[in-house]
Amino acid sequence: MSGPHLTRERRARELDALTTGSVDVLVIGGGVTGCGVALDAASRGLSVALVEKSDLAHGTSRWSSKLVHGGLRYLATGDVGLAFESARERDVLLRRTAPHLVRPLPMVLPLGDDVGRRDGLLFDAGHRTGDALRLLAGTPRSALPRPRRIGVTETARLVPAVRREGLRGGLLNWDGQLEDDARLVVALARTAASYGARILTRVSALDAAGGIRDEVSGTTAHISARAIVNATGVWASDLAPATRLTPSKGVHVVLPAALLGNPTASLTVAVPGERNRYVFALPHPDGLIYVGLTDDPVDGPLPDLPLATETEIAFLLDTLSRGLERPLSRSDVVGSFAGVRPLLAGVEGRTADLSRRHAVVHGDDGLWTVLGGKLTTYRRMAQDVVDRLTEVPCRTRDLPLVGATGTPSAAVPARLVRRYGTEAGQVAALAAADPRLLDPVAPGVPVLGVELQWGVVAEGALTAPDLLERRTRLSLVDSWAAAAEPLAADLVAQAFA
Repeated sequence: MSGPHLTRERRARELDALTTGSVDVLVIGGGVTGCGVALDAASRGLSVALVEKSDLAHGTSRWSSKLVHGGLRYLATGDVGLAFESARERDVLLRRTAPHLVRPLPMVLPLGDDVGRRDGLLFDAGHRTGDALRLLAGTPRSALPRPRRIGVTETARLVPAVRREGLRGGLLNWDGQLEDDARLVVALARTAASYGARILTRVSALDAAGGIRDEVSGTTAHISARAIVNATGVWASDLAPATRLTPSKGVHVVLPAALLGNPTASLTVAVPGERNRYVFALPHPDGLIYVGLTDDPVDGPLPDLPLATETEIAFLLDTLSRGLERPLSRSDVVGSFAGVRPLLAGVEGRTADLSRRHAVVHGDDGLWTVLGGKLTTYRRMAQDVVDRLTEVPCRTRDLPLVGATGTPSAAVPARLVRRYGTEAGQVAALAAADPRLLDPVAPGVPVLGVELQWGVVAEGALTAPDLLERRTRLSLVDSWAAAAEPLAADLVAQAFA
C-alpha cells in the first residue's frame, strides 16, 4: 500500500509515469462517485488512475445538504427498495467506514396549524416504517434512536425559534449528518491513494479513449487503460452523448445558528401546496444553519458553478419563515450555495418526483458510464461499476476511510477530531514550526490555520480556492472566505515556491 498523502510532487511523478505505462481502470471525475470507484477498484487490487479537470469535489458533491439519510422521502413515493438501500448505506458510513465524519441528527417536524391531524398520523407512520428499515439495515438504536412524538416543551427546546401559535408538539426522527460532503470526497480519494490509486486533479479528459490534458502545464498525453469509467455526473453526456439525464438544481442558504436560537435539531417545514416537498433548517457545529432545498429543472447549458438566484433565496426564506416565530429577511443570509444533481431521465413531471436510483451503462465505444444516484449510495454505485470489471469481491463495505480508526489524542482541539478523526494529531502537529497555525484563521472564524496547511501538504490542494472552497468550506460564509483568503494564498505560495 502507498501512503494517503496527496502532494504536488506525487501528482507530477504519477502523471509522468502514467503517460508511459498503463492501468486497469481509468476513472474520469473526482466527485464522490468517481473517488468511490477509484477506492473500490484499487482495494480489489486493480491499478487505477483518476483524472479530474478541476479539484476534488469541485462539482455536485460539495453542494449537498450534508445528510446521509435513510431514504424516508422515497417511502412516500413507494420506492421501498431505494429507501432500504439508502438505510443500508447510511449504516455503512455511520458505523463502519466514516464514523468520524457522520453523526446522528435529530430532526423535528412541528405539529402546527399547517399539519392536520391526519397528516400528522401519516408522517408518524412514515417515520416508523423508516425505523423498521433502520432495523433491517442493522443499525442499532444506540446509533439512531427510535422516532417518537414529543410535546410542545421539548419541541421548543430542540428548535427554540419554532412558531408557538397553534403548536401541539412535534414528531422527532433521527438521520445521519455529514460533517462535510467535500471532506468525505477528499477522504475517499486519499484512502484510494493509500491503495495505490493515482489521484490527478487539474487533468482533463479530452475524449472517451484516454486522451488527457494537464491543465497545469498545458501538455497532452494518452493513458492506456483496460477499462474507462465516466463518473462525471451531470456532465456525463460530454463523453457519452447518448446519456439521458434530467438535471435538477438545488439551492441552500446559510444562516447564523444564533438567529434561530442555536437549535440542536433540524426543523422541517412543508412547502405549501406541494406534495412530498419540504424545506429543512439543518444545524452545523460551526454555528451555522443550512436551509434548503429547492428542486427545479435546469434548462439550457449546465453552469460550471451554479449560483442561487434571489427568487430561489426568497422561496427558502419565505417557506422556512412559516414555521418560525420571527420571519426571516434577506439581510439574515450570510452565504448561499447551489448544485446541479444528475437525475435519471423519466416521465414528464417535477424533478422532485424523479428517482434517485442509479444505472451503469456500457457504451458501444467501451466506455462505462455511471448515472444518477445520490451521495448516500455512492459506495453501492461504485461497487456496481467495479463488479463489471473484475470477479474479485468488493471490500468497501467494511473498509474504513483515513481517520476512521484508532483513538485521537485528548490534547488535540475537538474541532480537528470532528473533521479529521484519528489524523487530527498529525494536523495539529503542523503548528510545531509555527504555533500561530493553531489559532483561527481570522477573528470570529472557526477554521484553524493548520487546516489550511494540511490541505496543502496532505490533501492535494493546489490553489487558494481549493483550500477556501473545498478543504475547509470557508467560502460558505462570504465574510469568512474574504478574511481567510490572504493566509490561504500565502500558504500555497510558500508550499509551491
